[in-house]
Amino acid sequence: MDKSLKTSNHLSACSTNFLRLKKILKSFQDEKYSFDILYSETKCKAEFIVISRTPHTLILEAKFFNRESALIDFLLRVNIYIDAKMAEVISYQQEKPVPFFIKAPFSQSQDEKYQQNRILTEWLENIFIHGAIEKQEIDFLHD
Repeated sequence: MDKSLKTSNHLSACSTNFLRLKKILKSFQDEKYSFDILYSETKCKAEFIVISRTPHTLILEAKFFNRESALIDFLLRVNIYIDAKMAEVISYQQEKPVPFFIKAPFSQSQDEKYQQNRILTEWLENIFIHGAIEKQEIDFLHD
């Protein structure tokens, strides 16, 4: 695969992920967001926590919990570049991808960084298609 094509696909995924996150997380105003996912009978939860904030960047921890099977849970760390309007996965399951300019070790695929951003893309698309409700909005039903 041509390097410019990889970069183009990667930048496109990062910019669309930024727009999706900005919409879901209300322009990043709060420090923590918690949602119940509505797409199935399975009890699923999404949680987004801002772990670092500067005027131009955020580091976000995005977690998915499946209450019926912990095997499906995952954790992403995402750098959000507010000025560039990009969101890039910096680690998946606490493993960081090797930067594209360093020769990848045998254990890592050549497009792992793109794959990690694609996981975020598909998860956010799923939230938009099937819906999510902010946990605090429905907690009053359980009191």
